[in-house]
Amino acid sequence: MPWQSLLQTRDRLPVTALDDWYAALLQRAGDTTPFALAVLGGRLAATPGLAFLAGYQGALRALWPAAPLSLGALCVTENRSTRPADLHTRLRGLHLSGRKDFVTAADAADWLLVAARVEEQGEPRLAMGVVRSGTPGARIEPLPALPLMPDIGHARLHLDEALCELLPGDGWDSYVKPFRSIEDLHVLSALSAWLFGVGSDSDWPQEVRLRLLALLAGCAEVARHNAGDPVTHLQLAGLFAQFHALRPALDAAIGAGPGEWAALWARDCDLLEVAGAARAKRLEKAWAALAR
Repeated sequence: MPWQSLLQTRDRLPVTALDDWYAALLQRAGDTTPFALAVLGGRLAATPGLAFLAGYQGALRALWPAAPLSLGALCVTENRSTRPADLHTRLRGLHLSGRKDFVTAADAADWLLVAARVEEQGEPRLAMGVVRSGTPGARIEPLPALPLMPDIGHARLHLDEALCELLPGDGWDSYVKPFRSIEDLHVLSALSAWLFGVGSDSDWPQEVRLRLLALLAGCAEVARHNAGDPVTHLQLAGLFAQFHALRPALDAAIGAGPGEWAALWARDCDLLEVAGAARAKRLEKAWAALAR
């Protein structure tokens, strides 16, 4: 991780369309690791939503190292569920049919990772296919902006015999399941970098900024480990515990500074809580696995 990029950066990328913003981030980042991309993107982001986008894209590249350089999206959720038994999208040969109900940044994505059931041979299983934006049979339906991170759009993906590229491995074990932890880590890192930038610009107390740096150093270490390992889940839970312990100091510091930062934080400060229930379940399972 090139820490100088975090400590010495003084500017931010202008707010533009998501794909243009991400292209500008890639130009600044060059050939770097997914974790470094998330951290630099968070530091260069003008909003928590754009920091989230940087973490999300870093997570996708940690999940699929051969991913195209352009902006992508993961498509799993159907009817508010990500459980394999609840997914109705089907893969037949190399064609996908079905609907994904909640896809982050889908309207700006150049490629889409789509989880689908395969039932042609033996037991049903989950596969992962890649669909390029604009492929015949793939249609994006933008959804209304949410109160949380309204600058990051969400959409439905409609698939009707859309041609895809099939990725190797099991769709659940190799992609959907590990992504939950990978995304948590990279989004936490990006948001912490955004907060560090705000603190640097607003002359926050040194202790608060140093605690953010320590949190980022812990994130860098956890990023080196297998996302599916119970020990990694414990380490990740420890990082979130650090962040939650820091929240009172963060809230006080940002509230005492410029109003624009305080307003953005008041709007988006709970973005890390969205997946809190799933993290709690993973932590419980991790403790149980280690106890055995």
